[in-house]
This record gives sequence, structure tokens and C-alpha cells, in this order.
Amino acid sequence: MSLPPAGEAEAGPGTLIMAAGVQDFNRTEFDRLNEIKGHLEIALLEKHFLQEELRKLREETNSEMLRQELDRERQRRMELEQKVQEVLKARTEEQTAQQPPKGQAQVNNGADRRSQGLCPRVQKWFYEKFGEYVEDFRFQPEESTVETEEPLSARRLTENMRRLKRGAKPVTSFVKNLSALSDWYSVYTSAIAFTVYMNAVWHGWAIPMFLFLAILRLSLNYLIARGWRIQWSIVPEVSEPVEPPKEDLTVSEKFQLVLDVAQKAQNLFGKMADILEKIKNLFMWVQPEITQKLYVALWAAFLASCFFPYRLVGLALGLYAGIKFFLIDFIFKRCPRLRAKYDTPYIIWRSLPTDPQLKERSNAAVSRRLQTASSRSYVSSAPAGLSKDEDTGRFHGTKKGNFHEIFNLTENERPLAVCENGWRCCLINRDRKMPTDYIRNGVLYVTENYLCFESSKSGSSKRNKVIKLVDITDIQKYKVLSVLPGSGMGIAVSTPSTQKPLVFGAMVHRDEAFETIFSQYMKITAAAASGSDS
Repeated sequence: MSLPPAGEAEAGPGTLIMAAGVQDFNRTEFDRLNEIKGHLEIALLEKHFLQEELRKLREETNSEMLRQELDRERQRRMELEQKVQEVLKARTEEQTAQQPPKGQAQVNNGADRRSQGLCPRVQKWFYEKFGEYVEDFRFQPEESTVETEEPLSARRLTENMRRLKRGAKPVTSFVKNLSALSDWYSVYTSAIAFTVYMNAVWHGWAIPMFLFLAILRLSLNYLIARGWRIQWSIVPEVSEPVEPPKEDLTVSEKFQLVLDVAQKAQNLFGKMADILEKIKNLFMWVQPEITQKLYVALWAAFLASCFFPYRLVGLALGLYAGIKFFLIDFIFKRCPRLRAKYDTPYIIWRSLPTDPQLKERSNAAVSRRLQTASSRSYVSSAPAGLSKDEDTGRFHGTKKGNFHEIFNLTENERPLAVCENGWRCCLINRDRKMPTDYIRNGVLYVTENYLCFESSKSGSSKRNKVIKLVDITDIQKYKVLSVLPGSGMGIAVSTPSTQKPLVFGAMVHRDEAFETIFSQYMKITAAAASGSDS
């Protein structure tokens, strides 16, 4: 038996150790490259997210569009001024061209005097007496004037809000005094007003009484303007401290000032819009059962005005208004439950919807229809001859076992019929920084109460994600990257437990998934709201 050379015998173990070291080095290098690749993917996605957020901020501020619109308005104003100058110049040229030379006018006047005699003198006398009135009735083209708009200024905005408050003060004071009369704030004053009003209505002196009150108010205002100190108010007026205007404001103070004024204007415009929308919806038969009451009341008033004398109709209306204002409203304000049952004008006004409320109702109706259609499609798609448990196990079994076991849910939580097989997507969790946790591939399901994401990688169930639908604060369509499957279409979901929205991206059937999730979310939130109200 021949032995191998000594050199070869010594080189064998060293070669194996070197090969193992090279293999470990290649493995670690491969892992490093994968980790770097993952971080590059995270950086690319974060760059896209930041670009989208910056674009939304630009759209919200819209400063560039405002600047362009301002430039266009300036250009338009310059063009209008140029046209006005051209029109004025052409008009002066026409007037100079129509006037004959002075010498020629004298010759023509002499010839006319000799030829016509007394007619020019009569025309001259008539023109001197009535020419001014004739000129007033001469038609002239309307001159278009361009109003110059003031630039946005924090100081000017604040001053305008103060002017609005001061201008509305007489109206608010009048409303407060009427409310104090109805609430019997001063028992003696309300009793005297009630007695005087009912006596005036009974004897047909209601209109003279109101005219006398208007004359008395103007007389008191005249005395107040002359320097007299007269206090004629049921509710004592509280003088508000007037803040002296600051001359030098920092940028942050100006910005905060504009925000405060904008908030007040927003709330004021919102209340005015609610009142106008309710009045509009009352007359547009948005809620027929409410408008029908107004329709019947108008017909009754019309027939009463046709068949009964005006004195009797005015007496009835005046007595009803006095009793309603001084007695019935006082009782209703002290007894809210009684008012909610029997105060017809109050009930009608509270029941009238605004346009945002109508939009919410229509969305809720659409979601109910979608839910009904999905439940019907689920029942019709179930194969015949299978029980409910067999059917649900066949349709909703995942690759690892039963659905409720995978996500640790109750047995009645199963995917809806629309997403029985789920939607393949990738979960992008921007709160995580490791590549393995930042992006996960898997399948998204929607149950009656949950949004469930099953990771495609084998491992523990901790990689799965379960979100309660009632915990979702915002849901909207989102586009991640066009190079991803489904053209990068996705859904962004915000919850209180996450700082940044969770993005389910690369969804081929994104619109179908969004409609299903949103309709189920609206159904759950509506049920939760109705349960809390009850």
C-alpha cells in the first residue's frame, strides 16, 4: 500500500479550512449586499413619500398659483386701463372733429339768423332753461371701472374683523334684548312688554306701536350722538377690553394673528353657510316630510287671507306671536324634553340637513348598498350541497390553516365574499427602519371588523398585521412607485398606534379593495356612532 506524499497529506486540511472561510466570506458579503439593497429600497421609497408630502404641502399652500393669478390680474388691469385711455382719447378726437371752426360757425350763425329769423332765439332760450334736464336723460355707454384689490395684510385683516364686530354690535344687542324679554330676564320689564303688546294687538295698534318704538329708538340715538349717556338695555352691556394695535410684529406673531382671524372667519362663514343651506334645502324638497308642513301652512295662510278679513287674520297672528314669544318659548326653554316633542318650528329647523350632512348620508347609503350586494354575491357563490362551516373552510382557508387561527381572532371573523382569496400586496411600515420589517409581501383580507395582512414569509405570526376598522382614523388611495406591480397603486391607512400611515402598495385590484374596505369602515363607524348615541 503506497502512501501519499507528505506535502499532499499536509495540504488537505488547509484546503478545506480555506474553502470554508471563503464560503463564509461569500455568505457574509451576500448578506451585506442584501442589507445594502434593502436600505437603498427604503431610501428610494422614503424619497418618494417625502416628495408626495412636499407636493401636497405645495398644493395646500398654493403660493405659486396665487402668484401667477396675481400677475394675470395685474396684466389684465393694465390692459383695461390702456383700453379706457384709448376710448377717452378717441372720444376727445371725435368731439374736436365735430366742432366747426370759430369763423365758420359765426358765418353759419349769421346766415341762419337771416334765413330763419326768430327760431334760433327760441331754441337758445329753450336750451338755456331746459338744456340741463335734457342732458341728464342722454344715454351714455357705461364706463367699466376696475377696483383695485388690497394686498393681504395681517393688520388689515384684523382691523376688518374688528370693524365687522363693531358693525354687528347693534344687531347682536337687539337680539340679546329680545331673547332677554322671552326668557323673562327682568320680570317687570317682560310683564310690561307682554301687557302693552297684547293690548296693542287686541285694539289694532300693533303697527303704530312698532313705528313709535322705531321713532323712539332714533330719538335716543340722536341724544346719545349729542353726548347724552342713556342706557336702554335689558341685559347689561359688558365692555370688552380693547387691545392696542402693535406696531412691530414678528413673523411668527403675524402668522399666528392671521391664523386666529382665519379661524374666526371660518367659524362665522360655517354658521352662515349652515343657515343658508338649511333654508335652501327647506324650499328644495330635500326632506319632503318637512317641506310638506311648510306647504300646507302656506296654503292655509293663503286660504285664510282670501276668506277672512285682514283685521281678523292680523289679530289671530298677533295674538299667536305674542303668546308664542312670551309664554310658550319660555316654557320650552325651561323644559328641553317638552320642546323636543312639541316645538314644531324648533323640530323642523333641527331636522333640516346641511349639504355636508346630505353627503354623509349618501355615502352611508352607498356603503349599505355595497354591503348588501356583497352579501348577496357571497350567498349566491356558495356551492350547493355544502354546509356553512364546510363552505367557509373551503373559501377562507389560508396556506397555513384556518383563518381565525392565523390572526388569533374569533371563529365568526372570516373574510368578506369580495376578498375570499385576498389581495396580494406589500405592506410598507414607515415606522420601521430595518429592510425586513419595512417591506413585507403578503395578502390583505377584510373581515366584518378587522383588516388583516398575512405575510408570505414563513415564521411566527408576529409578522402578520391585524387592524381594527374602528381604530382607523383615515383611509385614502395612494400611489407608491409606478415600477411596482399594479402601477404602484396602494391604500394608505392611518391609526393612532402608528406615527406614519401604513401603506398597502403594489395592488393590482386597488380600487376594488379600497371600495370594500371603505364601505365596511363606514358601516362599522356608523354602527358605533349609533350605539354611542343610544
